[in-house]
Amino acid sequence: MSDSNTGDIVVVGAGIIGVACALQLARQGQRVVVIDAQAPGNGASYGNAGHLATEQVFPIADVSILKRLPAMLMDPMGPLRLDWKYLPRALPWFVRLLLNLRPANYRRTVAGIRALNESSLGAWQRLLHSIDRAQLLREDGSLLVFERAESRVAIEALQQRMRQQNVPVAFWSSSDVRKAAPQLSDALQGGLFFPGTGHFLDPYHVVCELVEAAKAEGVQFLKQRVVDGRLTPDGVSLLTDQGTLTARQVLIACGAHSAKLTAALTGKTVPLDTERGYHLMLPQEPQRLPFAVTSFERKFIMTPMAGGLRLAGTVEFAGLERPANMRRAWQLHRLSQGLFRHDLSSQGATPWMGFRPSLPDSLPIIDRVCDGKVLLAFGHQHLGLTQAAVTAEMVAQLAAANALGDGLPALAAYRLDRF
Repeated sequence: MSDSNTGDIVVVGAGIIGVACALQLARQGQRVVVIDAQAPGNGASYGNAGHLATEQVFPIADVSILKRLPAMLMDPMGPLRLDWKYLPRALPWFVRLLLNLRPANYRRTVAGIRALNESSLGAWQRLLHSIDRAQLLREDGSLLVFERAESRVAIEALQQRMRQQNVPVAFWSSSDVRKAAPQLSDALQGGLFFPGTGHFLDPYHVVCELVEAAKAEGVQFLKQRVVDGRLTPDGVSLLTDQGTLTARQVLIACGAHSAKLTAALTGKTVPLDTERGYHLMLPQEPQRLPFAVTSFERKFIMTPMAGGLRLAGTVEFAGLERPANMRRAWQLHRLSQGLFRHDLSSQGATPWMGFRPSLPDSLPIIDRVCDGKVLLAFGHQHLGLTQAAVTAEMVAQLAAANALGDGLPALAAYRLDRF
C-alpha cells in the first residue's frame, strides 16, 4: 500500500474503546478507518475481568502505597507489584502518582472517575440495544466479600465512603451472601452488594459484535502498525509499516501504546504507563457464581462468563517490554481456594496477561486538540471496558465540534493540557 486518502477519520486502536468510537463516528456519516497491528479486540480488551465496574470510583492507589512499597518490590506474587528492574523508569510516574494523592488532587480524581462511571451503564445500554445485543450484558450487580471479622470496620468505612459518592451499595450479612451465592464458603462474614453494576458474558465477543456493526456502517479495518505521524494543512498523515494514510482527523485510542503517536502529533509528552493485568480462565466452572464477586482481603475478582469463570485482578508495573510472569495468573487459582464450599477446578485453565493504560491521576485523556485534527481517548486504566461506551459518545460529539450533551461528563477533567 502506498499513499492513501482514507477520508474523514482514522481511528488508531481496535480495542473496545477504538471500536466503540468508530461505530459512533460512522453513525454520524463519517468515513472511518480503524487501524491496529493486531486483530480487533486482541489487546487488553480480550482478557479483562468483564466487570462493569461503576462502583470503582476511587483510584487504585491511596496514601498507604508508601507503606506497601517494600512489599511491592520484594513480593513477585503480591496484589500490587512493582518490578524492581523497572523501578528507575517507573519512579517519575510514581512521584506524580503520589502528588496526585494530595487531598485536592485526590478529590478531583474521584470526581472525574465518578462522572464517567455514573454515565457508563446507560451508555452501554444504549450501545448494546442499538446493535440488538443487550443480552451480552448482565445487570445483576456485584459483590465484595470479606472473610475476617476484623475486616468489618474497613468494610463499613468503605460503605460510608461509597455512599458519600452516591454509589448504590448495601451491606449483606453472611446469610445474605449464602442465599444469593450458595456455593461460596460459609466462612465468609458478609460483604457489600453493588446493584448498579453488571458483567459481560464475553468481553471479546462484545468487541466482535461492535466490529460487525461498524462494518455494516461502512467502517474499514486495517491490520497495520502506525510508525509515525504528522499534521498537514488538511489534517493528518500517518506513516504505517505498509504505507501512508491521510485523513481529516485522527483518533488516538491505542491504549498503553498511545504516548508515542500523541507526542508526534501534539508535541506533548504524556506520563502514560501500564498496569499489567492477569487473568485465569476456568472453563469447568461456568455456574459457580450468579454475578461477579471480589475478595476484599485477597484483592481479586471472579466473573461468571459464557466460557467459564474468569479470575482476574492484581496489578503489576513492569512496562511494555518485559515478558509476562504467568505465575501471577496461576496465583489467582490459589487465591480462590477457601472461598468456596468446594475448590474450583483448574482443568483446562488458560492464563493471560494484558496492558492496561494508566496515567498518574487515574483519569483518561478524552480531548480534541490541534484545531480538531487530533482526538484522544486513552488512559482508562482498569476501567476501559466500563467507560468505553460513554467515551465513544463523548468522542463522537468532539469529532463534530459539538458541545457535550446533557448526561455526559464535563470535559475539563480529561483534557490533555492538564499534563
